[in-house]
Order: sequence, then structure tokens, then C-alpha cells
Amino acid sequence: MVEMGVLEDSGTIQYSKGLEGVIAALSSISAIDGKQGKLIYRGIPIEMLAKYSTYEETAYLLLYGELPTKSQLEEFSRQMRELRYLPKKVEECLKELPPNPHPMDILKVAVAHTALYDPDRLSCCREGVMRKVIRLIAQIPTMIAYYHRVRTGQEIVPPHPDLGHAANFLYMLHGKEPDEEEARIFDVALILHAEHGLNASTFAAMVTASTLSDINSAIVSAIGTLKGPLHGGANERVLQMLDEIGTPDRAEEYVLNALKEKRRIMGFGHRVYKTYDPRARILKEYAEYLSEKYGDRRWISIGEKIEEVMIRELGKKGIFPNVDFYSGIVYHFLGIPRDLFTPVFAMARSVGWAAHVCEYVQNNRIFRPRAYYIGPDYVEYVPIEQRR
Repeated sequence: MVEMGVLEDSGTIQYSKGLEGVIAALSSISAIDGKQGKLIYRGIPIEMLAKYSTYEETAYLLLYGELPTKSQLEEFSRQMRELRYLPKKVEECLKELPPNPHPMDILKVAVAHTALYDPDRLSCCREGVMRKVIRLIAQIPTMIAYYHRVRTGQEIVPPHPDLGHAANFLYMLHGKEPDEEEARIFDVALILHAEHGLNASTFAAMVTASTLSDINSAIVSAIGTLKGPLHGGANERVLQMLDEIGTPDRAEEYVLNALKEKRRIMGFGHRVYKTYDPRARILKEYAEYLSEKYGDRRWISIGEKIEEVMIRELGKKGIFPNVDFYSGIVYHFLGIPRDLFTPVFAMARSVGWAAHVCEYVQNNRIFRPRAYYIGPDYVEYVPIEQRR
């Protein structure tokens, strides 16, 4: 929403709360049509990528601007597999960290720590920066899986040299190879979360990078931003809400009471989408499939009832399910602990953050927005002895 203010010397100014609607960069990476419910990566509809692509191929597309040839994808995938391993010092650090913080805080520490041992940390050339980027994208899943194994008293499972990005994470997390079906579903979930324009965490990464700081610092900024429940933390709270409701027959009453009390229904509404989030449609199909596969329809039934009531009550206002609403159900059936939902979001989105950083710094200008002062014009300083 753009609001108006007054300047003493030039009449009116435009003020956009939360920078809503403000164009802060030119980008060829992705585009969102919030009215039609469409999302494209480099011109390719998200539905096509979810159907035909892999996370590695999508990552290449986002970073380099075009789909890879077979040999290019093989080389890129080989790099991703080889760079998964953490420096021993970082692995030791993860073992020493306390087991009770939110894993997003641990992820910030780990990403910052790896910068100290990155062989390309002093490199400023495009090739060196890209190696740092690919290394980070490859290592973040290892950081998450290692910490989870350590905090639960289990032996660390090293990366598998032959598994793809999605399957390898599930392997390191659970200690056994996932079946092809589960690996593919998780792969699609990562694709759907890989990129989404100038969202809050991407913007945070770009602000940090615009100072010509390093890529690890930019990613740490993004992780800290994604942690918030209004951004990446929503999917974890969706399952908490489903637990609180308990059964499908209580869903309508819960939603109506929440709306009456002006409480937020997590997983609904989006700053950009004013119709059904296309990512949510895909994840809903997988949530339904996994619910049937494992013979547990409790959560999907509650979710579908919430969706029905919310669209009936608020659909005319453009409030529909977003990507967070069904992703938590999918992750649950894949055996991913709830407090790892947001780190998994970061794991997927790391390539989107990096792509925007690399694009922006090619024609860099440090971000420096202005604040419109609304305080008093003059306040006399009162000595401390005279203050009451």
C-alpha cells in the first residue's frame, strides 16, 4: 500500500510500507503473476519444472540463465556431489553446539563458519565466486543433516557419492537410502522452493551483497530473515495448527473463531498471490498421495476443510493457500522433523539467493533507502540533574 506524506520543500512524497510495490532491481531470474497464479523460472513455468526437471538442473538454470546440456548437467551434478563434504573443523563445531537451539540458528553459525575454510574465500573472479556458490548450495544440506544426527545422539552419516541432491539429504538424515518415489517428491518440493523473486530473505541477501560483502555473509543474512514466522517459519506453524484442531469436524469452528478474533491462519494469503499459489497446488497433490500411501488422512482432511472454509470466507479478498500450507504435510510423511522445515526451505532457496546476488552485483549499487522523519522538529537538551 502506498501512503502519502508531506515534505517541507517539495509538496508530497510516496511512502510504501514494507516497500510493497517498489521496484528495487531488474531481474531475469523469475517472474510471478499474482493475479493469474503463475510462476516462471527464467521463462519456464514452474509446473513444467516440477514435472520434468531435477533440483540440480533447476539450480543450473537459475544460476546460469539457461537449461544445461547433458554434459553440462553431468559436470554440474558431479561438482555438487564432490562439494557436499564439510571441513573437519566445521563438523567438529556442529558436534560442540548445544542441542536445543532452533536449527535455523545453527545453520547461520555453520554457514558463517565454512567461510573461514573456503579455498576460494579470497577469490573475486566470476569462476571463484561461482565455486563458492555451488559449494554452499551443496554443503547446506550436509550441515542440516549432520546437526540433526548429532543432537539426537546418532552417528553422522557422510554424504553418498552417487545420490542426487534430494535423495542424498534424506539418506544423511535417516541413515538409509529413500525409495525413488520419496526422493522424487522431495526433489520437486526443493524445486518449488528454489526461487521466488524479491522476497524478504532474497532482498536481505542482496542488501548485504550490495556492500560487496562475501557470499557467506549474504546467505547468513537471508537465513536470519527466512527464520521469521511471517516468511519461512510458517510451514512449521501450519502443522501446529492442524494438531491444535485435531479432527476435521472441528476445523470450521476453529477457522471462524480465528477470523472473528483476527488471528492469522498460517499458510493462507500472500503478499503477491491473489489467487491459488501454483506451488501449493502441486504440493497438495503430493500431500494427498502420501496421506493415502501411508494410510493417514487426518492432516490432509483437516487441511482440506480449512481450505474450503477459508476460500468461502476470504476467497473474494484474494486469500488462498500458499506454498507453506501443504508443504509441512509432505515433509512429515518424508520423515523430516518439524523444526527442520524452515532449514529445508533455506536449503532449497539457497540457489535463488545466490542467483539474485550474482545478478545484482554485476551492476551493483549499494542499497540506501530513505526514512521519512515524523519526529519533533526541536527538543531542548535537559541536563540529567534537571530531568524528572
